[in-house]
Amino acid sequence: MKLNDSIYNVLKWVAIVFLPALITFVGVILTSLKVDNAEIVLTIMNAFAVFLGTILGVSTIKYNSTK
Repeated sequence: MKLNDSIYNVLKWVAIVFLPALITFVGVILTSLKVDNAEIVLTIMNAFAVFLGTILGVSTIKYNSTK
């Protein structure tokens, strides 16, 4: 599956800027409210961020190798 440049740029921004900021925000809120399972929520969110970053990294490598 090939992504056009605008979709790739949005996904890259989400993976590099938005998700880390969101995860930090949620972590601060959950820990300040002393939510019992905050670690589980943050682990799932971080796993998704790493997954998205990895997929985009692999896509970038494949795209650059075909040029």
